[in-house]
Amino acid sequence: MSLLLAPWTRLSLLVVLLVAAGVCVVVYEPQRLLSEGWPPGLPVGTTVLLFAAAYGVCTAALVPRPLLNLAAGALFGTQFGLVAAVAGTVAGAGISFGLGRMMGREALRPLIRGRWLRAADDQLARHGFRSMLAVRIFPGLPFAVANYAAALSRCGWLPFLLATTIGVIPNTAAYVVAGASASSPTSPAFLASFGFIALSAVGAAVVAWRKRHRLLPAGEPSAQPAGRPAPAPGRRVRPAPARELKPVHPPVVTAAPHGP
Repeated sequence: MSLLLAPWTRLSLLVVLLVAAGVCVVVYEPQRLLSEGWPPGLPVGTTVLLFAAAYGVCTAALVPRPLLNLAAGALFGTQFGLVAAVAGTVAGAGISFGLGRMMGREALRPLIRGRWLRAADDQLARHGFRSMLAVRIFPGLPFAVANYAAALSRCGWLPFLLATTIGVIPNTAAYVVAGASASSPTSPAFLASFGFIALSAVGAAVVAWRKRHRLLPAGEPSAQPAGRPAPAPGRRVRPAPARELKPVHPPVVTAAPHGP
């Protein structure tokens, strides 16, 4: 029993589970089943709840969210599709966060030693809601990677889920509108949603580039000596030559007389 509860055993089970989920995604393409395989005659509310639950499981199983959002828009339209996609996103984030925290955190937590990893962990611990909100609004990091990475950090459940719920709405709405209007790709709705998706990707890259210095740990001493200008990028800096120390000889004392 203790072997099954060992941290690395649980981590191995999580890896096997994620690999199996990835294989099922490639083989069965659940995003197509979500948009084409629903039994007819179900009430809209029931279908939205079932779709949100299936969306959450598929998200935890590493199905790309853009495909699921497009499927939600194609199946329900803009309004109900947005509700189903956001609910499924939050459910999937919670499942991934819980799996990562229960099965992988204890084993991988001691490995957070690098400068960037420690800085990111400290940022999530002190500003969990703000940091996760930025990750969700500017989707540069894959959704599943962000979920499992946050599970390894000291970010709390409430900031994580609240930031996820608010932050995914703009990008999710764009994909849902694109899926709902995919039959008319020249319509203003489809073009506007596609433009928003492109601008959000560019904005994520710009924000990540400009804010990269915040991942540096506070108070870390600089390797550049004070008063010396920083070298140009790509230029090799030669070490300063060591100063040669000249030997100092003691004065020579002789026995010669100084007078007659």
